[in-house]
Amino acid sequence: MPEPTDPIPETATASLVNKRAGLIDPSTLMRIKNMELRAKVIVQGFFNGLHRSPYHGFSVEFSEYRQYSPGDDLRYLDWRLYARTDRYYIKRFEDETNLRCYLLLDMSRSMGFGSLTYTKDEYAKTTAATIAYFLSLQRDAVGLVTFDERIGEYVPARFRTGHLHRLMMCLEKAPTGTATRLEPPIEQIASTVTKRGLIVLISDLLAPIDTLETQLGYLRSRGHEVVLLRILDPAEVHFAFDAPSMFEDLESGQHLYVDPASVRESYLKKFTTHANQIRQACSNLGVDFYELTTDQALEIALFDLLHARMRRGRTITRRGRGGRASTSGSVSEAASQGSGR
Repeated sequence: MPEPTDPIPETATASLVNKRAGLIDPSTLMRIKNMELRAKVIVQGFFNGLHRSPYHGFSVEFSEYRQYSPGDDLRYLDWRLYARTDRYYIKRFEDETNLRCYLLLDMSRSMGFGSLTYTKDEYAKTTAATIAYFLSLQRDAVGLVTFDERIGEYVPARFRTGHLHRLMMCLEKAPTGTATRLEPPIEQIASTVTKRGLIVLISDLLAPIDTLETQLGYLRSRGHEVVLLRILDPAEVHFAFDAPSMFEDLESGQHLYVDPASVRESYLKKFTTHANQIRQACSNLGVDFYELTTDQALEIALFDLLHARMRRGRTITRRGRGGRASTSGSVSEAASQGSGR
C-alpha cells in the first residue's frame, strides 16, 4: 500500500467536500494523518450535509423543573407553568453524558486487507474516530475496546478534558493481532459496564455465526442497545479478481492458488449466505445492522448511527409514563438524502 502523502492543512479541508453530493471522498480524506482532524472533517461535512440538524444530542429525557436563574437558556422556559404560577421555571433535561457508548473495534489481521489505497482497518479506525468525535460534541461519554484474538486497548467511557485525545491516540496504533475472537471484548464490556448504554461493534465479521449470535445476545440480555457496522472491501463483496493468483489467508497465513473464474460463483454464494445469516441473527436479537464498503463516504456511518438511534424511538433515552419506552421520529429520509442511497 502506498505511503500517505503530507497532511492536509485544516484551512484546505473545505475542498474535500463533494459539492454535488455533499459527501467527502474517502480516498482524499485518508491523506490526513491526524486521526482527530480526520474525524473533525467528516463531522463537519456531516453537519453541512444536514444543513440544520434537528438532533441536539441523543439523551434528551425530561427530568424536572427548577427556578429560572439569570443566564439560563430561555428556550427551556415553561410559559404555561409561568401563566399558572407567575414564576419562571426551567425544564431540566438529563442530556449531559447520559449516553454511555462503547466502540468495539476489530483489529485482527483480516482488517488489514485493502484493494484501494487504504485498508479496512484504516477505514474502520476512522469510522470509530468519527463516531467518538461526534458523540463528544454531544457531551456523551465514549469508550473504546480494540481486539483481535484478545483485547488490545481498553479505554473506559468518559467525558472529560483530554479523554478524546487519548482515545484518538489508541486508534492511531497499527493492528498487531491475527484471528478474530468476539468473546473477550464483549465479555469485558458486559462484566464491567453496569449502566445500560450503546455498544457499537465495528468489524468485518469474519467469525462463525453461532459465536456472533451468542455474544450479541449476551450484550442484549444486559440491556444494552447494539449497533453493528460491518466493514468490507469492495473486492470482497464483488470478488473482482481476473487472473489466477496466489491468495493468502491473513489470519491463518495459509496460501492457496486460485483461479477466480472457477470459484467466483461458489464464493459469492457462500458470501451472500454468510451475510444473510448475520442479518437474520441481528434481526432476531434486535440489533441494528449496517454494511459499509470502504469506497463509501464515512458520513454514512453517522447517518446509520443516527438512523439506528432514532428509528428505535430513543428507546433508552425517552420514556413515557410508567417508564415505558415511546417510539417516535426517524431520520431515514435525511439519511437517504445525505448519503445518496
